[in-house]
Amino acid sequence: MAEPRTSAQSSDWPGRHFGLPATGPRSIARFGRRLAAFAIDVALGALISYAFFNYDRWASLAVFAVLQIVFLVLLSGSIGHLLLGMRVVPLASGWIGVWRPIVRTVLLSLLVPALIADRDRRGLHDRLAGTVLVRR
Repeated sequence: MAEPRTSAQSSDWPGRHFGLPATGPRSIARFGRRLAAFAIDVALGALISYAFFNYDRWASLAVFAVLQIVFLVLLSGSIGHLLLGMRVVPLASGWIGVWRPIVRTVLLSLLVPALIADRDRRGLHDRLAGTVLVRR
């Protein structure tokens, strides 16, 4: 027989201590959606690299990084994020600025920081940039 959940377990969710809801808009984006958005962004970078740079791997990475930074600064989300109903927001209210997308993208390009997540499902790249990926 399974143990009943305690009130501490049932009332805790990713983003709770940031004041974010458990589900719906502004809740923490789940891993599957994040992974799909990353795949869309990588595929788009590869497609542009193939079209203009003969699919050079460094050009692909540079295109990916430029797209991430530009779209994060202008629209608070990459193309993959926006297509899948997510956006990147700073933990402190206000505009995401320019430095946060740059830090986040450099770390995301290394891939490993994105795989190291905390209890709020924020990758190391989001933690160091002071951002969180939420549902729109």
